[in-house]
Amino acid sequence: MELVYSADFGEVHEAVRARLRATRWWPLMRWTAYGACALAVLVAVLALLPPAPEPGTAAVLVLLGAVAVTATELVPWGTARSLHRLIGAQGEARAVVDEDGARWTSRDTETTIRWALLPRYVETPRLFVLFTDRTSGTGFAYLPKRGLADGADADRLRALLDRHAARA
Repeated sequence: MELVYSADFGEVHEAVRARLRATRWWPLMRWTAYGACALAVLVAVLALLPPAPEPGTAAVLVLLGAVAVTATELVPWGTARSLHRLIGAQGEARAVVDEDGARWTSRDTETTIRWALLPRYVETPRLFVLFTDRTSGTGFAYLPKRGLADGADADRLRALLDRHAARA
């Protein structure tokens, strides 16, 4: 099965977000940032109460909470932007997926990944995102559906992935 495509920021961003959702640490990091923000707002409200209101302290606490949440929410975007620049500089990519694994070829690179390294995947509306296992890190690869020759190829690719990888 062959896919031909060029890098699209929206797809890279979607792949990064899918990968982060599949990790154990990302939801914990997000909830921690939101919890810290909620706690900062609560303390800020308490700092505004009499007998000695401290509006400066309250403003700093709210700002710190907002920075924690904003920084956390920018991680997927920043990661995707960096990867998109790297991938996009290679021009058109060609991916061949078969019983052995997947091979990606672009202007300056050629990469082969066997199924043993990508044992899990998720399907999004626009992509198939393949993941390394939880013990080997946070690697991933993505296959955009728009790179397929026709709609029936998506079903064939899904069947191939189901034979060699588990849905995450």
